[in-house]
Amino acid sequence: MRASEFHGFRELAYREAGISLRDGKEDLVATRIARRMRVLGIEESGAYLEYLQQAAHKDEIVNFIDAISTNFTSFYREKEHFELLTRELRAAVEAGARRIRIWCAAAATGEEPWTLALTLTEALAGTSVDWRLLATDISTRALAAATEGRYGRILAQVPAAQRSRYFVAAPDRDGEPTWKVSDALRRAVLFRRLNLARLPFPLTGGLDAIFCRNVMIYFDQPVRQALVGEMERLLRPGGLLVIGHSETLNGITTTMTMTRPSVYRKPAT
Repeated sequence: MRASEFHGFRELAYREAGISLRDGKEDLVATRIARRMRVLGIEESGAYLEYLQQAAHKDEIVNFIDAISTNFTSFYREKEHFELLTRELRAAVEAGARRIRIWCAAAATGEEPWTLALTLTEALAGTSVDWRLLATDISTRALAAATEGRYGRILAQVPAAQRSRYFVAAPDRDGEPTWKVSDALRRAVLFRRLNLARLPFPLTGGLDAIFCRNVMIYFDQPVRQALVGEMERLLRPGGLLVIGHSETLNGITTTMTMTRPSVYRKPAT
């Protein structure tokens, strides 16, 4: 891939999704877009860049962003965040809460939002709390997998008791052992495509918690600042913002205060 071509892909990724591709990522981009090029019958990366830049092919932009997006995730990744959420939920119920709204801003292939749904279901069992979980991602490919909720060996990350309660056996077309998320877990989860670099978001706010983990590392400072400001707007007073352990809000202007590493709280008043 020529330097000029990489520069063009980098500008496109930043303009369309706020993704900042650093120097040295040429091979990664070339590998990620190779499949789309084969599908389209395009042999040269420069020709694919020209294809993306044509107004008539703007729908291919979604496939390009899908291709370069990283969707690594797992069940109970950074487990202490879910333990914290359980404590927060139970405290909210004791304080008289009857409505809980959570947003998972980087759903990937679904392991994180389904872990959140499982956490909400168990923490709020036996209560009359009305809870909803919104799960979003920019990748249509990842969202399709998340919505289907079918998993194989990775389910070993979920405790056996919860696996048997919230997942049902559903072998895939090749007969491989897989399991799907049960209807009981699906009841209050909504998946939608959302570009975190396009503000304002079509959300009404009043959120009790936002999980935006391990995604801001792909953004530069201006995009992170805008994103944090928008998430702060959407949180209710006292609401929580949870980010990845490898991330920080250092250098970001915000009224939220860090309650522990990777966890921030909006002022209660």
